[in-house]
Amino acid sequence: MTGLAAEDSVARHYARKGRVIEARRWRGPGGEIDMILREGARLVFVEVKASRSFDAAICRLTRRQIDRICRSAEAYCGAAPDGLLTEMRFDLALVDARGAVRVIENAFDAG
Repeated sequence: MTGLAAEDSVARHYARKGRVIEARRWRGPGGEIDMILREGARLVFVEVKASRSFDAAICRLTRRQIDRICRSAEAYCGAAPDGLLTEMRFDLALVDARGAVRVIENAFDAG
């Protein structure tokens, strides 16, 4: 599955749950964020990883990518009404070879 097809599958997954997609493939100073959603006042930053299996997909996320996404999310929130006080969540959306989607909410939370 291509990256764009995987992102489309994830977008449909979130849309079915009533989430509003605010941006796709948003480029910030740290790099690209695959998807940004709004859940009320909260912004959800989503990294999409596709591979033959969920386990293989999760292994594709690196510390460097997490840092890059966080830097770009800070820049995105800088333009939001609440700035860096905006409630944020970072999700990792995994897509396997069949197109099935599994979302890990708060995937970057160390606690």
